[in-house]
Amino acid sequence: MKKKTSVWVLLLAVAIVAGCETGSQTGQTAQNKPKDSASTQVNDSGATVDTPEQQTASDGKSSTSPSSTDKAVETGGQTKTDASIANVRMDNITALRLIDGQSGWIGGNGWIARTDAAPSGSVGSAWNVQYQGKGTVQQIFALNGEQAWAVMEDSGSLLATHDGGKHWEAVGTVPEQGQAGFLHFVSSKEGFSGNQYTKDGGQSWSSLLVPSHMVGQPYFHDRQNGWTVTQKTDRSIQILHTVNGGQNWTPVMSRTTEGPLNGVTIRSVGRGNAWIELVGDTGMNQTSYSLWHTADSGQSWRTVLANSTAGGGPAPGVSQQDNQVAKNEGTAPGMLYAVNSSTALMGGYCAPCDKPNTIGWTNDGGKTWNNGKQGFDGYGGQQIGMANAKEGWAIFSDSEQAPILYTTSDGGQHWTQSHVFDKPVTPGS
Repeated sequence: MKKKTSVWVLLLAVAIVAGCETGSQTGQTAQNKPKDSASTQVNDSGATVDTPEQQTASDGKSSTSPSSTDKAVETGGQTKTDASIANVRMDNITALRLIDGQSGWIGGNGWIARTDAAPSGSVGSAWNVQYQGKGTVQQIFALNGEQAWAVMEDSGSLLATHDGGKHWEAVGTVPEQGQAGFLHFVSSKEGFSGNQYTKDGGQSWSSLLVPSHMVGQPYFHDRQNGWTVTQKTDRSIQILHTVNGGQNWTPVMSRTTEGPLNGVTIRSVGRGNAWIELVGDTGMNQTSYSLWHTADSGQSWRTVLANSTAGGGPAPGVSQQDNQVAKNEGTAPGMLYAVNSSTALMGGYCAPCDKPNTIGWTNDGGKTWNNGKQGFDGYGGQQIGMANAKEGWAIFSDSEQAPILYTTSDGGQHWTQSHVFDKPVTPGS
């Protein structure tokens, strides 16, 4: 009996010692593992990828950890999102902003993603989804590689990041939901959207004075200098300029037109510099428009483009008899992107064409216009972004085909396909 008892005591002692050693090893492993270390997994191509952010390979396929979830939480009325994001489909690109020729952000229906220069692969060949939430991203503006903002189209919610997109936070709401002007910041605190001004990074906004009878949104280059277009009668167009924050507006150009304007786009790349697009009427899938440029605060103007069409009538502010003005390709205007006082690019769109998208440009302030020889697929949205006068990206979306990213390193003369995103899911499939 004593021998049996001794055996049981010995076995119990061995079990306790083994359990203590196992617990000690487990605790040491957990303690030595960094809290923010990223677990890894092998994707379909056999490459190892980090799982905190969704990785999208050059073939357009995305890979995320099965345990990744959307970790947006409400904190004092603001939404913070970390990098552990559920999978999303990049099948419709609604916003684009470059940091440099290799890096930039894109946005879509409820997500924001970033790409950076990689040791291998083409520009934009891999994307990290950094944010996921409700709504469609309408605009993205980047002050630099760390500070950026995004406007959500439906709610007007303004998101911001100060760490390159690792965390996006809802900081406020841009006034005039869904009708917000072009968002741009001149510092980490001071920004503009139409005639709305913020000095606290977008948490609060105040209105700058604007004239009556405006068409579209005004554009303030800074706190003092701004531009707008008015139309008091169907045949009278005026471009106005302010140098005192909207206290006074001075007409700097007046033109007549055949009918009311249907849109205005203004971009200012210098204190006295502005590129202004006037959009006229539309008919038979054709839209008439004109593009104007000033480099001396509106003292003189150059007519850069005059696209008159049979369906839309004369280009606004340009006589039908004036055949000396250049014409952009396409039957309707695409996206306007002003780089500096000399360089601007503009897309063209032709709904009946097999290759509906084109891109033209000027490098001499609008004296001459160059129509690109390439055409691009995509009957959906058109996004153009430039890092400088030479390096740029263009993305064309489609309701049936996957969006495609093209890049240029010679100012738009040649575009190279760089990445294919996700193909849209057709209804009922």
